Amino acid sequence: MEYRQISEDYSVAGQIQPDDVVAIKEAGFKSVICNRPDNEQPGQPSADSVKAAAEAAGLTFRFIPVISGQITMENVEDQAEALDELEGPVLAYCRSGARCTNLYGLVQQQKA
Repeated sequence: MEYRQISEDYSVAGQIQPDDVVAIKEAGFKSVICNRPDNEQPGQPSADSVKAAAEAAGLTFRFIPVISGQITMENVEDQAEALDELEGPVLAYCRSGARCTNLYGLVQQQKA
């Protein structure tokens, strides 16, 4: 599993699998955010399956589905709330990591 660090407490990744959760924990992450809607692509694991693996590993999980190319203000507010509440570092994932990166940028703009 590859991820890209965006800030000290926030990194992004493309789609992860439930089996990746152990490596995510070993990398030091405390929380996982899924920004990918279920059933976006055939064969992707459900958010619930990743949540179950994350919670079994002792990680906190949040599901904030964002439709590709259609980030809403509600998505930005939900992500900002999650980042305020969740213990970091946080790993957020979607199909490629782009939505998670864009959301983070919008959250930071809102705070400015």
